[in-house]
Amino acid sequence: MRMRKLALVGAALCALVQFADAKTIAVAPGDGAQERLQEALIAAEPGDIVELGVGRFTLTDGLSLDVNNVTVKGQGAVETTLDFAGQQGAGEGLLVTSDDIVLRDFGVENSKGDGIKSKGADRIVYYQLLVEWTGGPKATNGAYGIYPVESKDVLIDSVLVRGASDAGIYVGQSRNIIVRNSTAVENVAGIEIENSIDADVHDNIATHNTGGVLVFDLPNLPQMGGHNVRIFGNIIVDNMTPNFAPKGNIVANVPTGTGIMVMANRKVEIFDNVLADNGTSNVMIVGYRFPFEDSKYDPLPREVVIWDNQHGRAGWDPQFRGGKEIAAAMGGSFPAIFWDGAGGNSSAPNIQDDVPALSLGLTDIKADTSAAQPTSLAMSTARPAALPAIILPESMEAVVR
Repeated sequence: MRMRKLALVGAALCALVQFADAKTIAVAPGDGAQERLQEALIAAEPGDIVELGVGRFTLTDGLSLDVNNVTVKGQGAVETTLDFAGQQGAGEGLLVTSDDIVLRDFGVENSKGDGIKSKGADRIVYYQLLVEWTGGPKATNGAYGIYPVESKDVLIDSVLVRGASDAGIYVGQSRNIIVRNSTAVENVAGIEIENSIDADVHDNIATHNTGGVLVFDLPNLPQMGGHNVRIFGNIIVDNMTPNFAPKGNIVANVPTGTGIMVMANRKVEIFDNVLADNGTSNVMIVGYRFPFEDSKYDPLPREVVIWDNQHGRAGWDPQFRGGKEIAAAMGGSFPAIFWDGAGGNSSAPNIQDDVPALSLGLTDIKADTSAAQPTSLAMSTARPAALPAIILPESMEAVVR
């Protein structure tokens, strides 16, 4: 035991010595920016800061970072721009595959693929970033703006993403996640939490997307069984941008005018949000109604709880098969909240918002929405114990103070 303690102390001292030599590597825009910036990312050592100067970095290829404990810092999301309009490959603008990374205070424009992707990057912070495709919503835009996947401890704070052809802010197959104080506009999905466990999505603005906030669980992925997701304190309004996702993409099926959509996920809380001007519905809870062969996959939504949200206009133009006919039968408008009925009573959401709510009665997950048998959903009088708040390592929170 004494030898083990000595070894731990020695390792800690080595780390202190290593970070005592940490340096700032300054990179300015201009001639040779592609090579100079990539060389800085390769040469960086743990503890270093790669500091980007004011101006526009004209880049012809994607960038990558694979060194732990590095900060990449610009002079502001508008003041420092990584411009990928001339990118020759189809990959992401910046790819991160290392741990303990801080990305802050710079912008990314017009990458051929995803804007910023991190894979297997634990304890990663995205802070005060701007990722956009400047030509407006197009199927040829990159799929994702901010895209951490297969990670533990993810903080996305004060970012703005515009124009992604899949999701502006996407977190997939990850654990212990916070997305806050951010804006998603003119994407197909504004914010998406997919196949992930333990996530807080709060104090964001999702507007002018096809769908504002999506919580999905999909089959045939290394991590399934997404659960424990809280969506609260957000403004999710006017998500009426026609769906521009490439055909074959799962989000190509998201109806224009969706506020919040929960599909095949469980233990999801939706509360204290402002929801308005979403033409299909403010909140929709659905099963996964596509063919799959994964025997471990559960296509049903379960334990979804909805309370204390502020609802404005919704449901005047439902954009899914059979939606307009159901709306016409109800007097011309679809309800603010609906559940497709997948799984029957055991999957019914717990609804405590005092607004019209509907079940489509499609208990069979293979049934088409055109066969709906709508019935009103009654308000619940009690709700289960609240999910715990997400707590990230103090070192991550210290970055954004």
